[in-house]
Amino acid sequence: WLRCTTFDHSTWYRGFTLFLTFLFYTSYHLSRKPISIIKSQLHRNCSTLIRPPNLNGTDNETWCDWAPFDQDNYKTLFGAVDNSFLVAYAIGMFFSGIFGERVPLRYYLTIGMLLSGLFTCLFGLGFYLNIHSIWYYAFFQAMNGLVQTTGWPAVVACVGNWFGKGKRGFIMGVWNSHTSVGNILGSLIAGVFVSSAWGMSFIVPGIIIASTGVLCFFFLVESESDLLIYSTLKQSIVAALVRTMLIAVYVQEDNEKEPLLQNSSSNEEIFSSPGQSNSISSEPAEEHTKAISFCGALRIPGVMEFSLCLLFAKLVSYTFLYWLPLYIANVAHFDPKEAGDMSTLFDVGGIVGGIVAGLVSDQTGGRASTCCVMLILAAPMVSVHSHIRHHWLLTMWMLLVCGALVNGPYALITTAVSADLGTHESLRGNSRALSTVTAIIDGTGSIGAALGPLLAGLISPTGWNNVFYMLITADILACLLLSRLVYKEVRGWCGHSPRHRG
Repeated sequence: WLRCTTFDHSTWYRGFTLFLTFLFYTSYHLSRKPISIIKSQLHRNCSTLIRPPNLNGTDNETWCDWAPFDQDNYKTLFGAVDNSFLVAYAIGMFFSGIFGERVPLRYYLTIGMLLSGLFTCLFGLGFYLNIHSIWYYAFFQAMNGLVQTTGWPAVVACVGNWFGKGKRGFIMGVWNSHTSVGNILGSLIAGVFVSSAWGMSFIVPGIIIASTGVLCFFFLVESESDLLIYSTLKQSIVAALVRTMLIAVYVQEDNEKEPLLQNSSSNEEIFSSPGQSNSISSEPAEEHTKAISFCGALRIPGVMEFSLCLLFAKLVSYTFLYWLPLYIANVAHFDPKEAGDMSTLFDVGGIVGGIVAGLVSDQTGGRASTCCVMLILAAPMVSVHSHIRHHWLLTMWMLLVCGALVNGPYALITTAVSADLGTHESLRGNSRALSTVTAIIDGTGSIGAALGPLLAGLISPTGWNNVFYMLITADILACLLLSRLVYKEVRGWCGHSPRHRG
């Protein structure tokens, strides 16, 4: 009965942890999205609007814009604000995993979400305080980028602690939809306030992520071993009471010489009978408690290839994330809310792409091959999208397809691949590498996430077609970086060598 109860508790906590970490990282992305929605509100085409008669000022072309984004260099300024976040995020990510291996994940996530909520709200307060300094907005974006690095390594480590490799691709593919769900919710919430009071587009998401930080502090169980500790403590108390009663009745001195409960790492050992406990070896298995070094994580086979591949995959994904609403507003002349709503189709496609990538890679055992095929298909889709932008029914379908093909590899690498490599057989059972490996992979990818929007801001004045050519080039480079791993997987399928995931 005790074994059955513990299994039920473990299963329940596994699902609950999956739900909580989904909620946590949804709030992370939800608080990142508003900046892309309000761009088309900060700089508008004022000639199409009716100017209020009581408005002071003589500039009829920029009266509706928000300084300092009211000048011709507004795209460069938008790029600077984006990169304040993304560069800080990329730099911080390399250190975040190291801290994540040494600090309780519950505290780490809680502090990160509370601080992220604070900095997101402070950015939005610029509207109500009538602040027009680019340095104010860039500074709080950079601070938000630093504290948001607490999220990804921690949530991946939590999920990796609870789930084995068997269905990891599919489970993490479904779970990774939090990225797209957060983007969608962030777009919708920001769109509600963008035309009336854009400051609330940041304050509301800031309050949401801070609230999830409070939930994290009270409810997150980091790993099954923590649950084991709680269960052991509870069973120890009960066993101690029972033993005290037996001693009082039978006065058996031998019982006092036996340990109450053997230290163990499985449910069978905790709830086994005393006879079974004695059969367990008195020499405990050596546990690898020392966290892996940065260089040690880099030497894990596949880490470098997937990290560099993610750099280019994230370059494409984050260019869409930060510039797609403005692109739609400029080309289709949609208002900011409509452009933000349409851009969510890209994230809807990303949900499907992440699930499909995880399911296919689980069935085939080819993480690299799955990523490579989707990236190969993504390149022509991005090219087609750039040529049908005036046919908006087709564009909606292409946004869905591009979202699936672009975000599928990105989702697979940052979840299942990171978890596989963080528990690679070369680590010989060291369970404290997952957060560091995840941080290295996502940190390298974040360099691409910073470069993409920056290059888009510099290239877009020369024409949107040139931006799409940049994205196609990035997709091709991502494929080439995986060629060695794809070759190994194909040889494994043909029976030339053992097949290993990651």
